[in-house]
Amino acid sequence: MSFSLQHITRPSSLKENAPLLIMLHGYGSDENDLFSFAKELPEELFIISVKAPYPMQPFGNAWYAINFDTNQNKWNDVEQAISSRDLIATFIDEVCENYPVDPENVSLLGFSQGTILSYAVALTYPEKIKNIVALSGYISEDMLPEQLNSDSYSNLDFYCSHGSVDQVIPVDWARKIPSILDKHKIKHVYSEFPVGHGVAPQNFYALRDWLEKRI
Repeated sequence: MSFSLQHITRPSSLKENAPLLIMLHGYGSDENDLFSFAKELPEELFIISVKAPYPMQPFGNAWYAINFDTNQNKWNDVEQAISSRDLIATFIDEVCENYPVDPENVSLLGFSQGTILSYAVALTYPEKIKNIVALSGYISEDMLPEQLNSDSYSNLDFYCSHGSVDQVIPVDWARKIPSILDKHKIKHVYSEFPVGHGVAPQNFYALRDWLEKRI
């Protein structure tokens, strides 16, 4: 079987119907980055860490390009982002067909650009996802369908966190997340930690506890 996205796996202690956790790394990173969390997460999780489709120079990968103009203003390649969003949705189907996992118990864990994509996938394809761990990212509404159907979001549950001194993605962008999720009656928690663009140990323990209660 060929898959739409390259990935690495940590099999579950369960032989079938394992809860699935898919990890989506940040801009300029790769599938090994978040995979370091795997050994600290519940052994019943079937964990897949995915490599983003767009290679960068000299190394690393991206879910979509970030372009800069002469004044160092930056903007996202939204077409690439939407393409990656749909690719991840296809990949989820492939994983559920080919690994011993429970298609009704799929979680995403993203960091930074991987979080932006996690929001986009969950809010576009809510029937495929159950839990979302969204670290150091934000909701980019231009990567979502024009009409969001609140009725289809009742199964979704988000753990959202951000560094209060994040120098890459301003915390003000993340602070808009709860009101957007509230508007669509989506279950969520939102936390901030006194760090920059990264995951503090206490943040990791909090997300692990949150996830353990939901798998």
